[in-house]
Amino acid sequence: MKLQDVDVAVIGAGPAGMAAAIKAKEAGAENVVIMERAEELGGLLHQCVHNGFGLLYFNQDLTGPEYGHRFIEKVMDTGVKPLLETMVVRLTEDRQIGAVNIREGYITFKPKSIVLAMGCRERSRGALNIPGTRPAGVLTAGTAQRYVNVEGFVPGKKIVILGSGDIGMIMARRLTLEGAHVEAVVEILPYIGGLIRNEVQCLHDFEIPLFLEHTVTRIHGEERVRAVTIAKVDGRRNPIAGTERTIACDTLLLSVGLIPENELSVMAGIRLDPVTGGALVDEMRQTTVSGVFAGGNVLHVHDLVDNVSWESELAGESAAKFALEEKPQKQGEISIKAGTNIRYIVPQTISGQRDVTLYMRVTEPEEMVRIKVGDIMTKGIRAVKPSEMLKIELPAETLKKLKDGTKEIIVDCEKRGGK
Repeated sequence: MKLQDVDVAVIGAGPAGMAAAIKAKEAGAENVVIMERAEELGGLLHQCVHNGFGLLYFNQDLTGPEYGHRFIEKVMDTGVKPLLETMVVRLTEDRQIGAVNIREGYITFKPKSIVLAMGCRERSRGALNIPGTRPAGVLTAGTAQRYVNVEGFVPGKKIVILGSGDIGMIMARRLTLEGAHVEAVVEILPYIGGLIRNEVQCLHDFEIPLFLEHTVTRIHGEERVRAVTIAKVDGRRNPIAGTERTIACDTLLLSVGLIPENELSVMAGIRLDPVTGGALVDEMRQTTVSGVFAGGNVLHVHDLVDNVSWESELAGESAAKFALEEKPQKQGEISIKAGTNIRYIVPQTISGQRDVTLYMRVTEPEEMVRIKVGDIMTKGIRAVKPSEMLKIELPAETLKKLKDGTKEIIVDCEKRGGK
């Protein structure tokens, strides 16, 4: 089968894929294609009708469809070629892509560089091992969001939400506005899993009960959910006997985390970070397979779409430079390791020769801290939370202060005044 040659191929047309494709085109790549399995560009933005998008990127408060529309228009204006309803089923170490669609059947591409922008998927009930029957009415918060905002269906009247991720809290508000009654939001951790603004605007403002350090221990019902049992958990997150209570409901929504879609990455032999679930990348967002870059939620789950766009633009620009054989020579790699109260850091390696922005999350909430990057101390932070990503910008001039021959940098989140 004849290979179709392209300069840059972007897999996924959500906010990450569109930003990467636009930037690749602007950086000089002539033939840029986006492969998207859905029937339209934008990923899940069209079902996110709430506001809060673009506050950093556009300095405007936009809804998801408004944010997506701006990028879709730019994709069309820059001449990026979208291949919709096209499912990528094969990716090899030598950057060969196999895709299938209803128009052309099986298509093979040989791009000079690739950007992975497949996004992430929701963790389902199967990953949680909740005891009980398997009735109708158990679904993820994202599925419920599509039912309500796109299909026009309300999934239930009395709803319990397990997990306090952003989508779960936003759907608690959305379903309340649609006339449903949210009985409770149940979170196994002692703090919420989403942004503080969503806790305030979606739960507190609508007086929706929030049960921290609780979990669902059983689902009741045969054909349809009729109730769930919740219980308080101990320090090891195990249910405490005698603390159970039953809440009558007809729907259980799950908002219990997101998983990067990296099946294609594994197929191509790309090494993954066991903590993020995404690829190991350098500061240019290049993976362990030469010429394959990654950005957005396929790399690590973001809290703000603005950061998804910025990070993916870097991946797209780097892919274009690689395709044009303008990629900078590596000056040696320095590993970035998570230290005290740091859960993960992206990128995992840097050269130390150019400006770098480190994205990271902490393991536990803490107040009055300072991020220490090796011997470099950054400005103080009033409070850090696992649900809110930290961005630490390190100019090249600052990195030059590192000792010669440095091969590893430990990043710590320390109390101010700590050693």
